[in-house]
Amino acid sequence: MFASVVRFWAYGWIDKLYIQPKFHFSYFGFDWVQPIGEYTYLLFIICGLSALFVAIGYQYRLAIVVFFLSFTYIELMDKTTYLNHYYFISLLSFLMIWLPAHRYFSIDAYRNSGLRTQQVPRWSIDTIKLMLAIVYFYAGLAKLNSDWLIEAMPLKIWLPGRYDLPVLGSLLEQEWAIYFFSWTGALYDLSIPFLLFYRKTRLIGFALVVVFHFLTSALFPIGMFPYIMIVSTLIFFSPQLHHNILQRIANVGRFSKHIFDNNQVLQPIRSSGYQIKLGFLAAFFALQLALPFRHLLYPGELFWTEEGFRFSWRVMLMEKAGYTQFKIVDQENNNSFYVDNSDFLTSFQEKQMAFQPDFIIEYAHYLRDHFTRQGHQDVAVFAESYVALNGRRSRPYIDPTVDLASQPISLKPKTWILPFNDQISGL
Repeated sequence: MFASVVRFWAYGWIDKLYIQPKFHFSYFGFDWVQPIGEYTYLLFIICGLSALFVAIGYQYRLAIVVFFLSFTYIELMDKTTYLNHYYFISLLSFLMIWLPAHRYFSIDAYRNSGLRTQQVPRWSIDTIKLMLAIVYFYAGLAKLNSDWLIEAMPLKIWLPGRYDLPVLGSLLEQEWAIYFFSWTGALYDLSIPFLLFYRKTRLIGFALVVVFHFLTSALFPIGMFPYIMIVSTLIFFSPQLHHNILQRIANVGRFSKHIFDNNQVLQPIRSSGYQIKLGFLAAFFALQLALPFRHLLYPGELFWTEEGFRFSWRVMLMEKAGYTQFKIVDQENNNSFYVDNSDFLTSFQEKQMAFQPDFIIEYAHYLRDHFTRQGHQDVAVFAESYVALNGRRSRPYIDPTVDLASQPISLKPKTWILPFNDQISGL
């Protein structure tokens, strides 16, 4: 994550994504989380340094809390940048606040012999394994839909565009190969947690992890995520493998690893606080197991309405594009005009806004407030919107007769989304 922060800064994305935009899309209930101008760079410095301190085990407890808070704040600043692996990092760093990850091979343990512990309770490791298993398995469940399995969508759109890749390029234009990637992708996600948990199949599972993520890295621009998942998967291996890795690091750094090898066991204190911690973690995982199914509380097709789509490990399941234009009506004198979205949004924001209903309603409210401040009276905002989903022809998306400025921003079903008039079968 330290490398990710450095990479983000080096590419100029801090300025492009958080400082240049005039308006930022917020998550429901987190509209108070906003970029802080030029101080946003300081926030990234804090995030990067805390990640480095966690990695080397320096002031671990403080560092992991600061990393979780700073990284999650960055993630919440603009919904436009949502990615599943950002969400994963927030969850993982939150889990690590409660884990004794600084007890071995850390600067904290080097400086304080009382911290040095060679063995920790099994649940300390299993919580991370469970988090990874949820990510993979739920991603697999999400692929069990007719668009992915029967129509090979959206891979049928994406893969032929990589014809320029050496060796694979010509293969990716073959329909049978596209279906092969669709079906094996679903099978991989569903089976990989079980292959990794079972000792006799662990090496096979890890080999598949490496091959799969190197392939996705070559085929799709998804940044650090493949490498994060490859390295994280090492948690499933025996302690001996990790000791071997740490010994190599110690050899490079020319210091002795053996000062940490004291055979001390971290005995859990059976206090009420300890029981509360375990209960809290149990509630956390219960929430993680339930949250991806919240879309069942909403009517309509999930891929069309996207109500309950985020935070559910639905990874790369849609090719969705739209065109949305807004009409402002001054109801005091019935004058109207159309908005040039580029006056308020970056091209990336406009692209994301055009096909996501919660973006559309939030932007409509922003336009209402903006033009009210400009002196217009009783402002109404109407949207003319067309969206194409997974190779289907573009169709009307938002009811053009509904004043979006008068509609609430809430978690309730959005009745102003027009019907999909098609079916995508699956979970």
